[in-house]
Amino acid sequence: MEKIWLKEYPEGIPAEVDIHEYSSLRDIFEKSCQKFSHLPAYGNMSVSMSYGELDALSRNFAAYLQNELGLAKGDRVAIMLPNLLQYPVALFGTLRAGLTVVNVNPLYTPRELEHQLHDSGATAIVVLENFANTLQAVLAKTKVKTVITTQIGDMFPAVKGLVTNLVVKHVKKMVPPWNIPGATGFKQALQIGKRHSLKDVPLTHDDIAFLQYTGGTTGVAKGAVLTHGNMVANLQQVAAWVARDLEDGKETMILPLPLYHVYALTSNLAFIKIGANNILITNPRDLPGFVKELKKIHFTGMIGVNTLYYALLNTPGFSEVAAHTLKMTSAGGMAVQRAVAEKWKAVTGVPIIEGYGLTETAPVAISNALNIKDWTGTIGLPVPSTEVAMLDEAGAEMPLGEVGEICIRGPQVTRGYWNRPDETAKVFTADGWFRTGDMGFMNEKGYVKITDRKKDMVLVSGFNVYPNEVEDVIMTHPGVLEVAVIGAPDERSGEVVKAVVVKKDPALTAEELIAHCQKHLTGYKVPKIVEFRTEPLPKTNVGKILRRLLRDNAQVAG
Repeated sequence: MEKIWLKEYPEGIPAEVDIHEYSSLRDIFEKSCQKFSHLPAYGNMSVSMSYGELDALSRNFAAYLQNELGLAKGDRVAIMLPNLLQYPVALFGTLRAGLTVVNVNPLYTPRELEHQLHDSGATAIVVLENFANTLQAVLAKTKVKTVITTQIGDMFPAVKGLVTNLVVKHVKKMVPPWNIPGATGFKQALQIGKRHSLKDVPLTHDDIAFLQYTGGTTGVAKGAVLTHGNMVANLQQVAAWVARDLEDGKETMILPLPLYHVYALTSNLAFIKIGANNILITNPRDLPGFVKELKKIHFTGMIGVNTLYYALLNTPGFSEVAAHTLKMTSAGGMAVQRAVAEKWKAVTGVPIIEGYGLTETAPVAISNALNIKDWTGTIGLPVPSTEVAMLDEAGAEMPLGEVGEICIRGPQVTRGYWNRPDETAKVFTADGWFRTGDMGFMNEKGYVKITDRKKDMVLVSGFNVYPNEVEDVIMTHPGVLEVAVIGAPDERSGEVVKAVVVKKDPALTAEELIAHCQKHLTGYKVPKIVEFRTEPLPKTNVGKILRRLLRDNAQVAG
């Protein structure tokens, strides 16, 4: 196929990247730590950690995992942390030990957590004490043998850390137990690891770096296998894409999105590669606190989603943030709205760079270039070493300008789902194209525009919600006869979850149903709208509920 998009690349961006320059993520990390050892690597709540300190701490954690726990190459370690300094220590320590990282959303309910731990086969987990209750509820049903707990202030200087941990426990009235019997403290693990040597574990592009969980058509979360090769390739692609605009060792990046999300994860790894100072925002929902933090920092870049940029623009004091040093603002996970993009540029002077990818593509596959002046309304161009085509159901390529399923080939694309060959077969064509489930077209210059989703997935602030999972939970309520879950437009989050329900119990209320969902689903999956109907839901001749018809009717009614 002709890569017509290459003519639109800014000067200096190559058509192909060298994916063999580095043998693994560990190789990239260790070289950055050596090159930038004196520079700050991470900041969180006004505490800084240098590349040299991160190197030593992650080494100690890796040695602990190898020597004290006896974990061997390929074993899985779950990390259930928000954006704290402990996260990169645990992340890079796990990778340096030759192990596989399983990122876990700390806000998961016991049902969601049990599935992910059981499915991944993780035998160790690092968890913030705030979420110990959730873990303890399911621990006996998993293969986890070792629990490493940490408190928010564990990586802070002694006095600040002590005060922070006391405030979290007592002022916020944490529900005991804060710790799990037999668990090892994170700081204790680092001290133990310091006494051991780190064994050299050979790593190649074929070794698994992450099991990164995503939803599926069945509603069951499945682990996308992301190898060191996938991740190295995507870091090389991202680094080439931003190289002309960002300088090694001179950037300060704001990271408000959780690092357990693949978009934030890969962005952060790319920033580590160029020696940036990464400012971790633990609670971006505290918008006044977030803005206060931004006012202290001369930052040069930020990643986010449309929802977050919209919220910041509407937070008092944001217009006073010093944005004169800002070079880059990127967005992924959901569509950027024109009104948000235009207001952001008016306030900061910098456009939002919209890109596109999926967990299965590690994730960056398509992006606007950093030299755009204004919002383009497209998701951009295929990044280096990436092919993109619009295919029909039979796998034939659609002509330019005609809508088909957006399909991707490249070294960043997963080799499949963990222990799910049937699911893997569904998303790959015979000649290696990954079917994204998104519908769109490519114009004559190679820019891609999304028009619709082939899947019934709902996209809430950049997070995927799969209707089957929510419907399964709702149907466990005895007052429900049938249900369909669809997305409803929302100004803040792009979409919210809407449940269309036929009652079995006439007394059932929306509030009761939402409360039921909150017990079993993390917040963004819980329906915000419940619509009750008295007539049966529309179905195919084999009895499958027609969600698309419900969505179309809702749009007409709106």
